[in-house]
Amino acid sequence: MQQHAAELVPLSGYQKLVIFILAMTQFTVVLDFMVMSPMGDILMKSMRLTTSQFGVAVSSYAFSAGLSGLLAAGYADRFDRKKIFLFFYTGFIAGTFLCGMATSYPMLIAARIITGLFGGVIGSISMAIITDIFMLQQRGRVMGFVQMGFGASQVLGIPLDCSWPTAGAGTVLFCGLQVWPYSF
Repeated sequence: MQQHAAELVPLSGYQKLVIFILAMTQFTVVLDFMVMSPMGDILMKSMRLTTSQFGVAVSSYAFSAGLSGLLAAGYADRFDRKKIFLFFYTGFIAGTFLCGMATSYPMLIAARIITGLFGGVIGSISMAIITDIFMLQQRGRVMGFVQMGFGASQVLGIPLDCSWPTAGAGTVLFCGLQVWPYSF
């Protein structure tokens, strides 16, 4: 039985930049979802939320992300990938900012829904961008690098993000991409 070694196709500088941007996007989107769990006690005390209300705040992101995936599935291919990616990521950042500015439970729910609507599609758009830019021999490696943003957000993101509130300041992660003030 013969084994064929796959030829390793080198990545250009532009492709490496795209990988970094997509991985950091994945990092911030997953971190935005994951940061709610460690913030539970802080949010429940500062906004006087019940456990049930906090559960709705966490779930509202997931449900709206799923809904946006279903709604965008039929329309995403009609637009330029870069433009739709920027549109959804800008909306995601705006929604995250609104989460940080929320001073009441209804405002928090609305902000989480907005964030989920925009953030829920970013992962699939990232994969579509990968298939457009990278050759077939590169895609598996590139998808692995981009998905490392997911794992890194769980291992590095939460400890980095949650260590700053102890200093009494709000969190600004990666030059303002992720904004979560902890003291309302």
